[in-house]
Amino acid sequence: MPKPAGAHRPGSRPARWVTRGWSQHRARVSLAAAVAVAGVLVGGAGAVLLLILAGMLLVDAAIPVPGTTWSEADDQVRRVVRERAQARRTRRLRGLPPERLELLDDAGGWASIAEHHPLGIQPIAVDSISGTVEAARARTFDARFRPDLSEADRWRRIWLAQARGAALPPIAVYRVAGRHIVRDGHHRVSVARHAGLETIDAEVVELRHPRR
Repeated sequence: MPKPAGAHRPGSRPARWVTRGWSQHRARVSLAAAVAVAGVLVGGAGAVLLLILAGMLLVDAAIPVPGTTWSEADDQVRRVVRERAQARRTRRLRGLPPERLELLDDAGGWASIAEHHPLGIQPIAVDSISGTVEAARARTFDARFRPDLSEADRWRRIWLAQARGAALPPIAVYRVAGRHIVRDGHHRVSVARHAGLETIDAEVVELRHPRR
């Protein structure tokens, strides 16, 4: 039975996002409670000031700090860009070409006349996604969907949305002989791979070679 698109392996990055966010929230609430108790014990004018401070701390606990999270998103994208560059250098030193995404031309060739069978939205294995229909994406993402720096801004926004628990729309893919080719959602696939997700929701259209 397939795992839902949000499923992840124990110890993966999504779990750490949740744990870290909850720990920070709990610490802020505990501090607000301690200040409120101190205000009650102090009494008088000091109590009013302490209760106001406790209220401000509670508001702060309820609102995430965008700068900190955005900074972490920036760290994450720079890390994955460096990983791509390092992998490229390693392969070059070994006399190997860079790892590239498979490119499927759905505007020409067999794919343009293939039989299309819509299969609806379903979870698919992230590791089964091996290609793209966009030549530009085949250049800016490598075979493991690691982006180059030109995709950093969009990548950060997707990472940030996922880190905050936003419901991202399904990607769109073609299914060809059991593997999947991205039509829409390259950045979502990249972030999912980097986060260690095993599955992702996708709108799947199966392509079958045209009958003779």
